Amino acid sequence: MTDETADDFFDDCELDPEAVLGTHTFEDVLFTDETETPVNVLTGETPAHSQATVEEAKEFAASIDTETPQIALPASVESQVETQSKPYTAAAFFHFKATGSLERHRAYHAAYKADAFSVDFEADYASGDLTITVERADEP
Repeated sequence: MTDETADDFFDDCELDPEAVLGTHTFEDVLFTDETETPVNVLTGETPAHSQATVEEAKEFAASIDTETPQIALPASVESQVETQSKPYTAAAFFHFKATGSLERHRAYHAAYKADAFSVDFEADYASGDLTITVERADEP
């Protein structure tokens, strides 16, 4: 056990804990069946490497060996074409591509690491929405 306080985790953050307390929904940020994929202009078909299901994306994100829960985010069409990759990628549930800013990413990460906070999230792959809830651990 360490003597770190919640404030220690927020030392390098531009935002304070108040910015992430409560429930916040980030709309249309997850990989869904509607995620844009490239189309071969000659054939009109989506290349095999860009064909994927939400279940495959969720399984991929869950397979990442890390202590931080991962979510499936859409990969850009450009990266799919350039690297011939799948239309999704995995990232921490508080990744800046999902939360909209590096400042929020850092603040959610700090809250997740600090024992003073309870952090939970729900990834709704049908709608593409990510909901993150942060509460003080000493509150019900």
